[in-house]
Amino acid sequence: MKGIVFTEFLEMVETQFGLETVDTIIDASDLSSGGAYTAVGTYEFGEMLQLVTHLSHISQIPVNDLLYTFGLYLFQGLSKAHPEVVQSYQNPLSLLYSIEDHIHIQVKKLYPDAELPTFKILERTDHSLTMIYSSSRGLYALAHGLIEKTFQHFQKQVNVAMQLLNEQGTEVKFTIVQQE
Repeated sequence: MKGIVFTEFLEMVETQFGLETVDTIIDASDLSSGGAYTAVGTYEFGEMLQLVTHLSHISQIPVNDLLYTFGLYLFQGLSKAHPEVVQSYQNPLSLLYSIEDHIHIQVKKLYPDAELPTFKILERTDHSLTMIYSSSRGLYALAHGLIEKTFQHFQKQVNVAMQLLNEQGTEVKFTIVQQE
């Protein structure tokens, strides 16, 4: 998993829960990195699972709720790191529609070893998008937060419905409808 995800996560934890909580979840985890992350580094996904699980235990907030909140937070960090990506789109649906064919291609150029989820478009209209999220990591709640923040960024209202296609959440159908 790319380091920017870790650095943004720990920044979110510090902002919302305090620096002591960051230290606590790092100390409680068995991290081969020692909890020292750089935005351009690559780290084991298991480290993120440990950090989120320990934060859930401390905060008494379910893991998926934390991941959703992190998705909202992560959008800002990614758009600051790569403003040209977001600026090349005029509305949220076009940005989401282009994840596979444009955004992920650009990410792979920057980070060839990145393991990205896939988003298969099932249906697209002027005001809606239906797609299947697939990832062995099952971070659909993070994707949900990123989707919602995309609409907030463009100052648009949205309804997002999710249907888990398996118990692990490795395949999830998102139905996204932009409100007028």
